[in-house]
Amino acid sequence: MIARSTRPIHFEDYSGVNFERLVFAYHLRDGWRDLTWYGQTGSDMGRDIIGISPDDKDGRHTVIQCVNRTTLTLAKCKRDMAAAVAAPTGVPVAFKFVSRASVSAAARDKITAEAKKLGIDRTTIWSGTEFEENLRLRAEPLLRRFESGETFPDAAADLRKFVDDHPTLSDEEALTQMAAVFARPAFDTPFQQESSLPAFQQAIEDTVRALNTGIWRTREGDEIRRIPSIHHIKDAKKRAALLDVVREVDEIRRAFKRGLTDGSIEHCSCGDKDCPVFMVSAAACCELDRVRRRAIESFRRVANG
Repeated sequence: MIARSTRPIHFEDYSGVNFERLVFAYHLRDGWRDLTWYGQTGSDMGRDIIGISPDDKDGRHTVIQCVNRTTLTLAKCKRDMAAAVAAPTGVPVAFKFVSRASVSAAARDKITAEAKKLGIDRTTIWSGTEFEENLRLRAEPLLRRFESGETFPDAAADLRKFVDDHPTLSDEEALTQMAAVFARPAFDTPFQQESSLPAFQQAIEDTVRALNTGIWRTREGDEIRRIPSIHHIKDAKKRAALLDVVREVDEIRRAFKRGLTDGSIEHCSCGDKDCPVFMVSAAACCELDRVRRRAIESFRRVANG
């Protein structure tokens, strides 16, 4: 066997703008929502990039600061965080530094402590090594294009189109991205006899559309990002199995609609037409949970098969 090694990425060879461009493209690929690239305007006020993490279900913004320098100093971090807090976007729920430098545990603790003083709840700090590992784990095709010298577009809108291009993805990579559509409350909130189900039916319909077309939207209709669709899957058996998954996801919507029709699911009687609470019978809870669990398990079998 031929021994192979992975060469480290030399972030120091890239300009500050190109480093920001790669960080922005990575977070687009990783499913972040409402990403705004302030850094390219030249007046970021401590906010190179702002977006909503896929893990944040409350829609609160995180500031991402890109530091392509030999060291990540506490003084710079304090300046950037203070500027971001004073910016019109207000105090972010989280702050993330992506640095090319190594960052000691002591430095991380000091930066986190300063963030707490400013009212920032969470702080994430990636060294160059950590950023590289996440790139290789979650955005290998993007990294290959970057390392091969393919020029990334300058504008954020053009970068979205660039990142949303999927011709080089393997089936495994495509399925990993498609799995993101199941990371939403419609698929993990427990059904109870008194449930908050705002736009539940719309969320299921949006998921079916995303799997079929690759266009993933919020329930308000805003596009989150483009993901691979069923038609990107090369293996015919996996593609056929995914079509079954789509039918099973749609069965969740049909089960919900049947419950509304037969009265086993009904809007609460408070009189507020915008109230998100529904009264769900025990039988309807079990049925909704059953069809939802079946759809999720079917997708996992395809993704892990």
